[in-house]
Amino acid sequence: MAIVCKSQSEIEKMRRSGHIVRQVLDELKAMVAPGVSTMDLEKAADKKIKELGAKPAFKGYYDYPCVLCTSVNEEIVHGIPSPKRVLKAGDIVSIDCGVVLDGYYGDAAVTVAVGDSISPERQKLLEVTEASLYKAIEQAKVGNSISDIGGAVQEYVEANGFSVVREFVGHGIGTKLHEEPQVPNFRSNGANTRLREGMVLAIEPMVNSGRPEAKVLDDKWTAVTADGSSSAHFEHCVAVTRNGPVILTQ
Repeated sequence: MAIVCKSQSEIEKMRRSGHIVRQVLDELKAMVAPGVSTMDLEKAADKKIKELGAKPAFKGYYDYPCVLCTSVNEEIVHGIPSPKRVLKAGDIVSIDCGVVLDGYYGDAAVTVAVGDSISPERQKLLEVTEASLYKAIEQAKVGNSISDIGGAVQEYVEANGFSVVREFVGHGIGTKLHEEPQVPNFRSNGANTRLREGMVLAIEPMVNSGRPEAKVLDDKWTAVTADGSSSAHFEHCVAVTRNGPVILTQ
């Protein structure tokens, strides 16, 4: 599949989608507290997306059942919201949301601490994962390669004693949720595609406090760390422009 470069007007449409995703995530972040279930977050997101005139991107995608992915503690990505999954003080929860508006997609994720007292290791994991996202975004410049983005994540994460998930990667985005190219969070000889003006990438470091390996649970969606260690996930959609990277999900 070919890489689709976007025009300025298409990037503006994607900025509108991205702005809706950000509004949803901001509302959900404020809701996160001990005693809140991941289904409570799901219902709030569904309502907010409708209010803002967009459609959820994930629900029905390869038969995924929900609007959000909510991944708690050792869950890396694609956790399915459930009324039985009640957040507790000390947990961390990754909230991943995508929408489509006027045919263009937006996609972003944050990982949020539950309550005021998460462990120092989890606190550092959140800080390092989020910082690695911005280090990756700095590399999203015309003439750099996809591997420069992944290398920036890997170097920072590993220097801080954590590991990068390899089974799941970022992606191009536009009139489809997932477009070419794939965007690994590690330096890869196969990821030598040069960045061109108009490319839009969903950059999304997934970082484990223990080893990098993942496994998928019996629900066929929820990916967890193989060693039970904690995992964090942050994501932005970023346009490659002649003036440098532009975050569309701010």
